[in-house]
This record gives sequence, structure tokens and C-alpha cells, in this order.
Amino acid sequence: MKLRFQADADLNQTIVTGIIRRAPEIDFETSNASNLSGLSDLEVLALAAQAGRILVSHDQRTMPKYFAEFVATRTSSGVIIVSQSLSIQEAINNLIKLWQTTEAEDWLNRIAYLPL
Repeated sequence: MKLRFQADADLNQTIVTGIIRRAPEIDFETSNASNLSGLSDLEVLALAAQAGRILVSHDQRTMPKYFAEFVATRTSSGVIIVSQSLSIQEAINNLIKLWQTTEAEDWLNRIAYLPL
């Protein structure tokens, strides 16, 4: 099954817009469309998991800790942490490449950092 992405509230929206422009076949839900603003990391992880979406975030500070806590008792569709030092173009290229080369099952309970 193809990857489906969920943007965290802190993810630069330009990344989502760029991916949708370049590869409209990629299912990438915005934070606004999912009403994620103001939710805790655990709530965001739960909503992404329920929707079968990989959470994409810039939050290197707290998200890995909450991800470990979440997967201790539940199944996650996965998390991708995008370094803020990565250019928008590189982030877009990396996420499109992951979509092209991996399957949703590859990401279960997995956290990865871009650039890979």
C-alpha cells in the first residue's frame, strides 16, 4: 500500500504545497485539514495512526520521545522528522523519493530523520 502523509502543525506548509504540486497523486493531508493545531504530540500521533498516515514533522525536540511512548502501547503508521536545516526543495525530493520507493508497511512503528 502506498504511503499517506499527515503534516504536523509545525511542518512548513511550503513542503506540503510543493509535494502536491509536483506529485498530485501523493496523499498528503495538511495540519489545518485535520485540525491538529493545539493538540498534544500524543493526540497528533493517535490521529495520524487512526487515519493510517505517516506523521511528518520538524519537531526533533519532543516528537521522538512521545513517539517512543506511543509505540510502547499502540501501533503507529510511522513518523518522519524533517530537519529544519534541510532546504524546502531537498525535503520535497526526499519525501517524494520515500513515497516512490517504500510501502506503508515499511513504516509501521518506525521513526526516520530526513535527510536519510
